[in-house]
Amino acid sequence: MAMARVGAVLGTRPFCAAGPTAVQPGPAMASVASYESLVHAVSGAVGSATAMTVFFPLDTARLRLQVDEKRKSKTTPAVLLEIIKEEGLLAPYRGWFPVISSLCCSNFVYFYTFNSLKAVWVKGQHSTTGKDLVLGVVAGVVNVLLTTPLWVVNTRLKLQGAKFRNEEIIPTNYKGIVDAFHQIIRDEGVLALWNGTFPSLLLVFNPAIQFMFYEGFKRKLLKKQQQVFSELFPIFHHPLSSVDTRTGRNIPVIVPVMLYTELTSLDVFIIGAVAKAVATTITYPMQTVQSILRFGRHRLNPENRTLGSLKNVLHILRQRVKRFGLVGLYKGLEAKLLQTVLTAALMFLVYEKLTAATFTVMGLKKSQKH
Repeated sequence: MAMARVGAVLGTRPFCAAGPTAVQPGPAMASVASYESLVHAVSGAVGSATAMTVFFPLDTARLRLQVDEKRKSKTTPAVLLEIIKEEGLLAPYRGWFPVISSLCCSNFVYFYTFNSLKAVWVKGQHSTTGKDLVLGVVAGVVNVLLTTPLWVVNTRLKLQGAKFRNEEIIPTNYKGIVDAFHQIIRDEGVLALWNGTFPSLLLVFNPAIQFMFYEGFKRKLLKKQQQVFSELFPIFHHPLSSVDTRTGRNIPVIVPVMLYTELTSLDVFIIGAVAKAVATTITYPMQTVQSILRFGRHRLNPENRTLGSLKNVLHILRQRVKRFGLVGLYKGLEAKLLQTVLTAALMFLVYEKLTAATFTVMGLKKSQKH
């Protein structure tokens, strides 16, 4: 009881040493279909939707700079002011609903897959950076294969009605998400819904790198906090025993062998931002190709044939470098970094807090160790 009071005062949650009554891990399928995995998935979806809504105009500016080659590369505020002046005050939020719908589905799939596989593989042990990277890649591949059609549709809806500087871009006229799916399948074939799958599969390293850095920073911060606490309160760091004066036998005293300390909101925000910034900068050229292929309305030659998918990735990269130099591969990076870093940081913040609050309300503890 005294231990509980000390933990409450210090703002920590103690873990007790596993005893004979410790709960044993369930089967692999039970881990995959667990309530905890569902909580992580829903929290990730809600966090991503919240963050994207707040910073949506930044993504609009980024997409225009990536797709419209003839739009001059200006600062993000300047691009947004141009869009508002030419297309109206709400133009930066055009396509919000399909993007948020796709984002919720995508992050639900990603977080559910990541945490389910982690529950099966890690099984209550300490995770490692290498494991987090592998899990991130696998979760990313599953996510790409399942949700690419949604991203193709929302990219086109988001750019519909935009005033492009590039006259070669073919305009679209979709009435909504369902109509967009119908027209794409009718005019371009079912496989057109998976335009950009190849660069998207390469880009699974983006969230994988992000998660690897995020989990790594998180573990280091928690370990540092644990070390500081252990130095201040060594009695909680080592198991103790007492001696029965009558029999001379050692009587084990059950005390916490490790204390779990929570990261602050600022900690989560900062490590989420840094992790995403690193991942975005490394993979940005491929993100540009991905956006162009998903949009799919550029003409490849005078015969009005639109760009395909896999075979044109290298062609797009070469053309981009030929016209604008290597800098052309990073056109719109400023807007992307602002949007993606702030979005990822806020998403992780909402995700961590919502997950912790849900487990607290339901009286559960996280089974995975970081």
